Amino acid sequence: MQAFLKGPASISTKPVAAKEKSAAGSSGEGKRTKPIPWVEKYRPKNVDEVAFQDEVVAVLKKSLEGADLPNLLFYGPPGTGKTSTILAAARELFGPDLFRQRVLELNASDERGIQVIREKVKAFAQLTASGSRSDGKMCPPFKIVILDEADSMTSAAQAALRRTMEKESKTTRFCLICNYISRIIEPLTSRCSKFRFKPLSDSIQQQRLLDVSEKEHVKISNEAVSYLVKVSEGDLRKAITFLQSATRLMGGKEITEKIITEIAGVIPKETIDELLLGCQSGSFEKLETLAKNLINEGFAVAQLVNQLHDMVVESEEYSDKQKSAIVEKLAEVDKCLADGADEFLQLMSLCALVMQQLTQN
Repeated sequence: MQAFLKGPASISTKPVAAKEKSAAGSSGEGKRTKPIPWVEKYRPKNVDEVAFQDEVVAVLKKSLEGADLPNLLFYGPPGTGKTSTILAAARELFGPDLFRQRVLELNASDERGIQVIREKVKAFAQLTASGSRSDGKMCPPFKIVILDEADSMTSAAQAALRRTMEKESKTTRFCLICNYISRIIEPLTSRCSKFRFKPLSDSIQQQRLLDVSEKEHVKISNEAVSYLVKVSEGDLRKAITFLQSATRLMGGKEITEKIITEIAGVIPKETIDELLLGCQSGSFEKLETLAKNLINEGFAVAQLVNQLHDMVVESEEYSDKQKSAIVEKLAEVDKCLADGADEFLQLMSLCALVMQQLTQN
């Protein structure tokens, strides 16, 4: 009876195993062709690839050559290479094998309250590290704790870091990364070497975007690249993301300024000019229709505020008195929108003041 039961079981296992093997093979093949976002694909792999941040690169190069690394504080606008720089430096220091053991990265999405700082970070910082790598190269005898978006940490959590930074200075280096240095408490900033990451210059951004376009075989005109740089406002990550979105949308055709305007959610100049003409006409009903159309088209009023600000400041048609009144109202509307006010009402309030200023003469 047992032999009878065993027979079919042994027969049936072979095709199952074969099936599993084939499934594993197919999933392996799927993994190899897994698409990666271009932002991650072209992230700097070493310190030399970091663009435009010369001071930081110079300091990190010295530490890679064997000099000691201070506690670091990187601050500056988003998309300028803060996280990429420290990750590239850590990879060069520790190599691919030790990277996971020697680097603790905590982001804004992770729990980083006072308890985590006291327990997780402190426990990691107290571990000792050897000075050799598996490939035989010299390796610094310390670990790195990266606290990304450090300006979103509570003051209590930041205060808990102070003592740990001092006590574990022999075995651990800290790298704090933030957008606004004013939100980091003074005792922490005084314990770190501060580096400001500048918004990337237009020429550097254009060069990087052209490199990515060439590697990905993207057809894009020089005017479109220039416009992409202007739209992204010094944020290379945003520019590369827009480029990838535009490529997917066009499917091999040439990318133009119009496509980038659509992808980036920028309000076309003609639409803003039409709105300003409506303000000059003095008809409130016409203005209301234009404002409704703008909202119904799906444009963000916050985006309009940004673009209108640049247009008003650079314009020679308005007097200084008119400019000051309009810009003050733009600031007020921006604050209300940030607080969650209704977009249509804020847009009408802004347009009413612009109309008042333009029709006074």
